[in-house]
Amino acid sequence: MNSSLVGNQSGRPFCLLAISYLETINFCLLEVVIIVFLMVLIISGNIIVIFVFHCAPLLNHHTTSYFIQTMAYADLLVGVSCLVPSLSLLHYPIVLSESLVCQIFGYVVSVLKSVSMASLACISIDRYIAITKPLTYNTLVTPWRLRICILTIWLYSCLVFLPSFHWGKPGYHGDVFQWCANSWNTDPYFTLFIVVMLYAPAAFIVCFTYFNIFRICQQHTKEINERRVRFSSQDGEAGEAQPCPDKRYAMVLFRITSVFYILWLPYIIYFLLESSNVYSNRVASFLTTWLAISNSFCNCVIYSLSNSVFQKGLKRLSGAICASCARQRVAKDSSTSRSKRSSNGCHV
Repeated sequence: MNSSLVGNQSGRPFCLLAISYLETINFCLLEVVIIVFLMVLIISGNIIVIFVFHCAPLLNHHTTSYFIQTMAYADLLVGVSCLVPSLSLLHYPIVLSESLVCQIFGYVVSVLKSVSMASLACISIDRYIAITKPLTYNTLVTPWRLRICILTIWLYSCLVFLPSFHWGKPGYHGDVFQWCANSWNTDPYFTLFIVVMLYAPAAFIVCFTYFNIFRICQQHTKEINERRVRFSSQDGEAGEAQPCPDKRYAMVLFRITSVFYILWLPYIIYFLLESSNVYSNRVASFLTTWLAISNSFCNCVIYSLSNSVFQKGLKRLSGAICASCARQRVAKDSSTSRSKRSSNGCHV
Protein backbone atom coordinates (compact mmCIF):
# COMPACT_ATOMS: atom_id res chain seq x y z
CA MET A 1 0.00 0.00 0.00
CA ASN A 2 2.82 2.43 0.86
CA SER A 3 4.52 1.93 -2.48
CA SER A 4 1.33 2.76 -4.34
CA LEU A 5 0.90 5.89 -2.29
CA VAL A 6 4.45 7.02 -2.96
CA GLY A 7 4.01 6.42 -6.67
CA ASN A 8 0.77 8.35 -6.57
CA GLN A 9 2.39 11.32 -4.86
CA SER A 10 5.30 11.49 -7.32
CA GLY A 11 3.20 11.08 -10.46
CA ARG A 12 -0.32 11.88 -11.55
CA PRO A 13 -2.98 12.16 -8.85
CA PHE A 14 -5.38 9.23 -8.49
CA CYS A 15 -8.57 10.19 -10.34
CA LEU A 16 -11.53 7.91 -11.00
CA LEU A 17 -12.64 10.20 -13.85
CA ALA A 18 -9.47 10.40 -15.93
CA ILE A 19 -10.94 13.10 -18.17
CA SER A 20 -10.91 15.51 -15.24
CA TYR A 21 -7.13 15.54 -14.82
CA LEU A 22 -5.28 18.63 -16.07
CA GLU A 23 -1.50 18.95 -16.19
CA THR A 24 -1.67 22.47 -14.75
CA ILE A 25 -3.78 21.38 -11.74
CA ASN A 26 -2.42 18.76 -9.38
CA PHE A 27 -5.79 17.40 -8.25
CA CYS A 28 -8.89 15.71 -9.67
CA LEU A 29 -10.86 18.73 -10.86
CA LEU A 30 -14.14 17.15 -11.97
CA GLU A 31 -14.44 14.89 -8.92
CA VAL A 32 -13.84 17.83 -6.59
CA VAL A 33 -16.43 19.98 -8.40
CA ILE A 34 -19.08 17.23 -8.28
CA ILE A 35 -18.49 16.34 -4.62
CA VAL A 36 -18.26 19.93 -3.36
CA PHE A 37 -21.38 20.90 -5.35
CA LEU A 38 -23.37 18.00 -3.85
CA MET A 39 -21.96 18.73 -0.39
CA VAL A 40 -23.15 22.35 -0.49
CA LEU A 41 -26.62 21.36 -1.77
CA ILE A 42 -27.05 18.57 0.80
CA ILE A 43 -25.92 20.62 3.80
CA SER A 44 -27.88 23.78 2.92
CA GLY A 45 -31.05 21.89 1.93
CA ASN A 46 -31.22 19.74 5.05
CA ILE A 47 -30.39 22.63 7.38
CA ILE A 48 -33.41 24.45 5.91
CA VAL A 49 -35.59 21.35 6.44
CA ILE A 50 -34.48 21.03 10.08
CA PHE A 51 -35.11 24.72 10.79
CA VAL A 52 -38.53 24.63 9.13
CA PHE A 53 -39.57 21.65 11.26
CA HIS A 54 -38.51 23.52 14.38
CA CYS A 55 -40.30 26.72 13.30
CA ALA A 56 -43.55 25.08 12.09
CA PRO A 57 -45.38 23.33 14.96
CA LEU A 58 -48.06 21.99 12.60
CA LEU A 59 -45.49 19.73 10.93
CA ASN A 60 -44.86 17.96 14.25
CA HIS A 61 -48.50 16.86 14.52
CA HIS A 62 -47.72 13.97 12.16
CA THR A 63 -45.74 11.14 13.73
CA THR A 64 -43.91 10.73 10.44
CA SER A 65 -42.17 14.03 11.23
CA TYR A 66 -39.98 12.07 13.67
CA PHE A 67 -38.69 9.87 10.86
CA ILE A 68 -38.44 12.72 8.35
CA GLN A 69 -36.34 14.73 10.78
CA THR A 70 -34.20 11.63 11.39
CA MET A 71 -33.64 11.39 7.64
CA ALA A 72 -32.80 15.10 7.50
CA TYR A 73 -30.17 14.76 10.24
CA ALA A 74 -28.72 11.64 8.60
CA ASP A 75 -28.60 13.36 5.19
CA LEU A 76 -27.00 16.42 6.78
CA LEU A 77 -24.26 14.21 8.23
CA VAL A 78 -23.80 12.66 4.76
CA GLY A 79 -23.14 16.13 3.39
CA VAL A 80 -20.68 16.92 6.19
CA SER A 81 -18.86 13.61 5.66
CA CYS A 82 -18.38 14.49 1.98
CA LEU A 83 -15.74 16.92 3.21
CA VAL A 84 -13.41 13.94 3.75
CA PRO A 85 -13.12 12.83 0.08
CA SER A 86 -12.96 16.49 -0.98
CA LEU A 87 -9.86 17.03 1.17
CA SER A 88 -8.39 13.77 -0.10
CA LEU A 89 -8.85 14.76 -3.75
CA LEU A 90 -7.26 18.13 -2.98
CA HIS A 91 -4.29 16.25 -1.44
CA TYR A 92 -4.88 17.80 1.96
CA PRO A 93 -2.58 16.09 4.52
CA ILE A 94 -4.51 13.62 6.72
CA VAL A 95 -3.03 12.38 10.01
CA LEU A 96 -4.54 8.88 9.82
CA SER A 97 -3.58 6.28 7.24
CA GLU A 98 -5.48 6.28 3.96
CA SER A 99 -6.76 2.74 4.48
CA LEU A 100 -8.32 3.61 7.85
CA VAL A 101 -9.78 6.91 6.61
CA CYS A 102 -11.48 5.38 3.57
CA GLN A 103 -12.80 2.43 5.63
CA ILE A 104 -14.26 4.76 8.25
CA PHE A 105 -15.71 7.04 5.57
CA GLY A 106 -17.29 4.11 3.71
CA TYR A 107 -18.72 2.72 6.95
CA VAL A 108 -20.13 6.05 8.14
CA VAL A 109 -21.84 6.92 4.85
CA SER A 110 -23.23 3.38 4.55
CA VAL A 111 -24.69 3.63 8.06
CA LEU A 112 -26.22 7.05 7.37
CA LYS A 113 -27.87 5.91 4.13
CA SER A 114 -29.08 2.77 5.92
CA VAL A 115 -30.77 5.06 8.45
CA SER A 116 -32.53 6.87 5.60
CA MET A 117 -33.63 3.59 4.02
CA ALA A 118 -34.91 2.18 7.31
CA SER A 119 -36.68 5.47 8.09
CA LEU A 120 -38.54 5.29 4.77
CA ALA A 121 -39.65 1.77 5.63
CA CYS A 122 -40.83 2.92 9.08
CA ILE A 123 -42.72 5.83 7.50
CA SER A 124 -44.59 3.42 5.22
CA ILE A 125 -45.44 1.19 8.22
CA ASP A 126 -46.65 4.23 10.17
CA ARG A 127 -48.96 5.31 7.33
CA TYR A 128 -50.20 1.73 6.92
CA ILE A 129 -51.15 1.54 10.63
CA ALA A 130 -52.81 4.98 10.44
CA ILE A 131 -55.07 3.84 7.59
CA THR A 132 -55.76 0.26 8.64
CA LYS A 133 -56.22 0.97 12.38
CA PRO A 134 -57.30 4.61 12.72
CA LEU A 135 -59.16 4.13 16.03
CA THR A 136 -56.25 2.53 17.88
CA TYR A 137 -53.48 4.43 16.10
CA ASN A 138 -52.80 6.91 18.93
CA THR A 139 -52.44 4.08 21.44
CA LEU A 140 -50.22 1.99 19.15
CA VAL A 141 -47.96 4.79 17.90
CA THR A 142 -46.76 6.90 20.82
CA PRO A 143 -43.84 9.37 21.00
CA TRP A 144 -42.00 7.06 23.38
CA ARG A 145 -42.29 4.11 20.97
CA LEU A 146 -41.23 6.32 18.08
CA ARG A 147 -38.05 7.32 19.93
CA ILE A 148 -37.30 3.67 20.68
CA CYS A 149 -37.85 2.85 16.99
CA ILE A 150 -35.48 5.62 15.86
CA LEU A 151 -32.83 4.47 18.33
CA THR A 152 -33.25 0.90 17.03
CA ILE A 153 -32.79 2.13 13.45
CA TRP A 154 -29.46 3.76 14.32
CA LEU A 155 -28.19 0.77 16.31
CA TYR A 156 -29.27 -1.72 13.65
CA SER A 157 -27.62 0.29 10.86
CA CYS A 158 -24.37 0.49 12.83
CA LEU A 159 -24.37 -3.25 13.50
CA VAL A 160 -25.22 -4.32 9.93
CA PHE A 161 -22.18 -2.59 8.42
CA LEU A 162 -19.80 -3.22 11.31
CA PRO A 163 -18.32 -6.42 9.72
CA SER A 164 -17.16 -4.37 6.72
CA PHE A 165 -13.83 -3.61 8.42
CA HIS A 166 -12.86 -7.31 8.20
CA TRP A 167 -15.35 -8.86 5.77
CA GLY A 168 -15.26 -6.55 2.75
CA LYS A 169 -16.20 -3.20 1.27
CA PRO A 170 -19.81 -2.20 2.09
CA GLY A 171 -20.11 0.03 -0.98
CA TYR A 172 -18.24 2.51 -3.15
CA HIS A 173 -18.35 5.60 -0.99
CA GLY A 174 -14.62 5.40 -0.35
CA ASP A 175 -13.43 4.70 -3.88
CA VAL A 176 -12.12 8.23 -4.28
CA PHE A 177 -9.27 6.92 -2.13
CA GLN A 178 -6.71 4.87 -4.04
CA TRP A 179 -6.45 2.21 -1.34
CA CYS A 180 -10.23 1.66 -1.34
CA ALA A 181 -10.33 1.39 -5.13
CA ASN A 182 -7.37 -0.99 -5.47
CA SER A 183 -7.00 -2.93 -2.21
CA TRP A 184 -10.39 -2.99 -0.47
CA ASN A 185 -12.44 -5.55 -2.37
CA THR A 186 -16.08 -6.51 -2.04
CA ASP A 187 -17.06 -9.94 -0.79
CA PRO A 188 -20.06 -11.65 -2.44
CA TYR A 189 -21.16 -13.18 0.87
CA PHE A 190 -21.04 -9.81 2.61
CA THR A 191 -23.00 -8.29 -0.28
CA LEU A 192 -25.61 -11.02 0.09
CA PHE A 193 -25.66 -10.35 3.84
CA ILE A 194 -26.38 -6.63 3.28
CA VAL A 195 -29.08 -7.37 0.69
CA VAL A 196 -30.82 -9.89 2.96
CA MET A 197 -30.52 -7.79 6.13
CA LEU A 198 -31.26 -4.33 4.69
CA TYR A 199 -32.06 -3.77 1.01
CA ALA A 200 -34.57 -6.59 0.45
CA PRO A 201 -36.60 -6.17 3.69
CA ALA A 202 -36.81 -2.38 3.26
CA ALA A 203 -37.92 -2.68 -0.37
CA PHE A 204 -40.48 -5.39 0.47
CA ILE A 205 -41.95 -3.36 3.36
CA VAL A 206 -42.26 -0.23 1.21
CA CYS A 207 -43.88 -2.05 -1.72
CA PHE A 208 -46.28 -4.02 0.50
CA THR A 209 -47.44 -1.09 2.63
CA TYR A 210 -47.87 1.50 -0.14
CA PHE A 211 -49.67 -1.01 -2.37
CA ASN A 212 -52.17 -1.67 0.42
CA ILE A 213 -52.38 2.03 1.36
CA PHE A 214 -53.41 3.08 -2.14
CA ARG A 215 -55.75 0.09 -2.46
CA ILE A 216 -57.50 0.98 0.81
CA CYS A 217 -57.63 4.68 -0.12
CA GLN A 218 -59.20 3.78 -3.44
CA GLN A 219 -61.84 1.70 -1.68
CA HIS A 220 -62.54 4.48 0.83
CA THR A 221 -62.84 7.06 -1.94
CA LYS A 222 -65.25 4.83 -3.84
CA GLU A 223 -67.42 4.24 -0.76
CA ILE A 224 -67.47 7.94 0.18
CA ASN A 225 -68.41 8.99 -3.34
CA GLU A 226 -71.17 6.37 -3.52
CA ARG A 227 -72.64 7.60 -0.23
CA ARG A 228 -72.32 11.23 -1.32
CA VAL A 229 -74.05 10.51 -4.65
CA ARG A 230 -76.82 8.58 -2.89
CA PHE A 231 -77.54 11.29 -0.32
CA SER A 232 -77.18 14.11 -2.84
CA SER A 233 -79.63 12.42 -5.20
CA GLN A 234 -82.14 12.26 -2.36
CA ASP A 235 -81.61 15.96 -1.59
CA GLY A 236 -81.56 16.92 -5.26
CA GLU A 237 -77.95 18.24 -5.17
CA ALA A 238 -75.04 17.16 -7.33
CA GLY A 239 -72.32 15.37 -5.43
CA GLU A 240 -68.64 15.96 -6.04
CA ALA A 241 -65.95 13.27 -5.82
CA GLN A 242 -63.84 13.64 -2.69
CA PRO A 243 -60.42 11.96 -2.50
CA CYS A 244 -59.25 10.04 0.53
CA PRO A 245 -57.73 12.56 2.99
CA ASP A 246 -54.79 10.27 3.80
CA LYS A 247 -53.97 9.63 0.15
CA ARG A 248 -52.52 13.10 -0.47
CA TYR A 249 -50.04 12.81 2.40
CA ALA A 250 -49.23 9.24 1.38
CA MET A 251 -48.47 10.47 -2.14
CA VAL A 252 -45.85 12.90 -0.78
CA LEU A 253 -44.14 10.10 1.11
CA PHE A 254 -44.47 7.78 -1.87
CA ARG A 255 -42.68 10.32 -4.09
CA ILE A 256 -39.83 10.57 -1.61
CA THR A 257 -39.57 6.78 -1.44
CA SER A 258 -39.77 6.35 -5.23
CA VAL A 259 -37.02 8.91 -5.91
CA PHE A 260 -34.89 7.26 -3.22
CA TYR A 261 -35.03 3.85 -4.89
CA ILE A 262 -34.72 5.27 -8.42
CA LEU A 263 -31.48 7.04 -7.49
CA TRP A 264 -30.20 4.07 -5.52
CA LEU A 265 -31.10 1.37 -8.05
CA PRO A 266 -28.02 1.91 -10.33
CA TYR A 267 -25.78 1.85 -7.24
CA ILE A 268 -27.32 -1.40 -5.93
CA ILE A 269 -27.14 -3.06 -9.36
CA TYR A 270 -23.49 -2.10 -9.80
CA PHE A 271 -22.75 -3.19 -6.24
CA LEU A 272 -24.15 -6.65 -7.00
CA LEU A 273 -22.39 -6.93 -10.37
CA GLU A 274 -18.98 -5.89 -9.06
CA SER A 275 -19.13 -8.07 -5.96
CA SER A 276 -19.95 -11.09 -8.14
CA ASN A 277 -17.03 -10.26 -10.51
CA VAL A 278 -19.36 -9.72 -13.47
CA TYR A 279 -18.59 -6.06 -14.21
CA SER A 280 -16.18 -3.52 -12.75
CA ASN A 281 -15.58 0.04 -13.88
CA ARG A 282 -14.21 2.98 -11.87
CA VAL A 283 -16.24 5.61 -13.72
CA ALA A 284 -19.47 3.65 -13.18
CA SER A 285 -18.49 3.20 -9.54
CA PHE A 286 -18.05 6.94 -9.01
CA LEU A 287 -21.18 8.00 -10.92
CA THR A 288 -23.54 5.46 -9.33
CA THR A 289 -22.19 6.20 -5.85
CA TRP A 290 -22.63 9.96 -6.01
CA LEU A 291 -25.95 9.64 -7.83
CA ALA A 292 -27.17 7.68 -4.79
CA ILE A 293 -25.68 10.24 -2.39
CA SER A 294 -27.48 13.04 -4.28
CA ASN A 295 -30.71 11.61 -2.88
CA SER A 296 -29.78 13.32 0.41
CA PHE A 297 -30.66 16.61 -1.29
CA CYS A 298 -33.66 15.36 -3.27
CA ASN A 299 -35.61 14.45 -0.12
CA CYS A 300 -35.86 18.06 1.06
CA VAL A 301 -36.71 19.32 -2.45
CA ILE A 302 -39.58 16.85 -2.89
CA TYR A 303 -40.97 17.52 0.57
CA SER A 304 -40.80 21.30 0.14
CA LEU A 305 -42.57 21.14 -3.23
CA SER A 306 -45.24 18.62 -2.18
CA ASN A 307 -46.27 19.54 1.37
CA SER A 308 -48.35 22.71 1.79
CA VAL A 309 -47.71 22.91 5.56
CA PHE A 310 -43.97 22.71 4.90
CA GLN A 311 -44.28 25.51 2.34
CA LYS A 312 -46.05 27.69 4.92
CA GLY A 313 -43.32 26.95 7.45
CA LEU A 314 -40.67 27.80 4.87
CA LYS A 315 -42.39 31.13 4.12
CA ARG A 316 -42.61 31.85 7.85
CA LEU A 317 -38.92 31.07 8.28
CA SER A 318 -37.91 33.25 5.32
CA GLY A 319 -40.17 36.03 6.62
CA ALA A 320 -38.58 35.84 10.07
CA ILE A 321 -35.10 36.01 8.51
CA CYS A 322 -36.05 39.01 6.36
CA ALA A 323 -37.62 40.74 9.38
CA SER A 324 -34.48 40.20 11.47
CA CYS A 325 -32.33 41.54 8.62
CA ALA A 326 -34.59 44.59 8.33
CA ARG A 327 -34.35 45.22 12.09
CA GLN A 328 -30.55 44.98 11.91
CA ARG A 329 -30.48 47.50 9.06
CA VAL A 330 -32.72 49.91 10.99
CA ALA A 331 -30.55 49.54 14.10
CA LYS A 332 -27.41 50.09 12.03
CA ASP A 333 -28.87 53.17 10.34
CA SER A 334 -29.97 54.63 13.67
CA SER A 335 -26.53 54.00 15.20
CA THR A 336 -24.79 55.68 12.25
CA SER A 337 -27.14 58.68 12.46
CA ARG A 338 -26.45 58.99 16.19
CA SER A 339 -22.71 58.86 15.60
CA LYS A 340 -23.02 61.61 12.99
CA ARG A 341 -24.98 63.77 15.40
CA SER A 342 -22.44 63.29 18.18
CA SER A 343 -19.58 64.09 15.82
CA ASN A 344 -21.35 67.27 14.69
CA GLY A 345 -21.87 68.27 18.32
CA CYS A 346 -18.16 67.82 19.07
CA HIS A 347 -17.28 70.01 16.10
CA VAL A 348 -19.45 72.81 17.45
